[in-house]
Amino acid sequence: MTQDFLPIKGYDHIEFYVGNAKQAAHFYDKTFGFTPVAKSGMETGNRERASYVMQQGNVRFVFSSAFTPDSAIARHAALHGDGVKAIALSVGDVEAALRETKSRGATVLKPATPEEDEHGTYITGEIKYAGDTVFRFVDRTSYRGPFAPGYNAIDARGSTGVGLAAIDHVVTNVYLGEMDYWADWYANVMGFSKLAHFTDKDISTEYSALMSKVMENGTGKCKFPINEPADGKKKSQIDEYLDYYYGPGVQHIAMSTGNIYDTVTELRRRDIDFLRVPDTYYDALRERVGDVDEDWDKLQELGILVDKDEDGYLLQIFTHPVQDRPTLFFEVIERHGSRGFGIGNFKALFVSLEKEQAIRGNL
Repeated sequence: MTQDFLPIKGYDHIEFYVGNAKQAAHFYDKTFGFTPVAKSGMETGNRERASYVMQQGNVRFVFSSAFTPDSAIARHAALHGDGVKAIALSVGDVEAALRETKSRGATVLKPATPEEDEHGTYITGEIKYAGDTVFRFVDRTSYRGPFAPGYNAIDARGSTGVGLAAIDHVVTNVYLGEMDYWADWYANVMGFSKLAHFTDKDISTEYSALMSKVMENGTGKCKFPINEPADGKKKSQIDEYLDYYYGPGVQHIAMSTGNIYDTVTELRRRDIDFLRVPDTYYDALRERVGDVDEDWDKLQELGILVDKDEDGYLLQIFTHPVQDRPTLFFEVIERHGSRGFGIGNFKALFVSLEKEQAIRGNL
């Protein structure tokens, strides 16, 4: 058995560069139910940016905005809008992670950098990923603070959570012809293996299509689908994303829940909008997926999708974009054995996405 040269413990956090971190933190508190746990800013001696750390279950988001217009954060937000800058992975040895990935072709943007305060030592390093996105390696085994040096704990009085438990997968959109490059990059540089491959025959409608490959690490804890557009009569949702994000980047983040009915019900109550597939989807659903222990009427009422494979089934639903640009959105997923990504739902989803694109004038 090949030794895993990049042992990853899991997702540590995802950092977003945004126009206004305070307002973003408030939005994710009041709608998605994330609790503010730490902050860095002027009051902590940070003269460059404000960053809010938000947590729910094992999902940790960091929202950062700049104090000055000439910072990298401000330039990122001006070009891309609010979006993901860093996907942070937890490792036991940042220096080893950088050394191993660099020897296999990674571009190191930040060497292993220890930061210390009264809570211990926090170590990070970064490598380049698609577009302006980076992978950040994090070792916090010797750190006991609220998040990292330079952050103060926030008295956690946020909204109650909605049941989001963990990050299931993170999806990246790239230009036509780049999917295979990045799949090979994951395999060669990160030591990942291919979990699934979807062609334009799998994911298409009369008007548009996409192709996708899913890469996962050795333990299967971290999964990264990569999408590229395929030729079609009209512009696909991947093309639309690339047009408005001005390059490759994270398209959506899937978060798992133990009770998708309660999670989606509460998110709807908090005014989160979800994509709605045509009602005809539910007419054929029982025949397509067979016997699953679910409330069929409740699934249709909430707009939850079902897919089944040889390992089990899954329930999933997708939000609308969470900013004005048609870029980043979220998925809520509940797995019952299935390791898939809902291939049986792709066509119905594409029809819904195209309707939204048409409303925006981008189809």
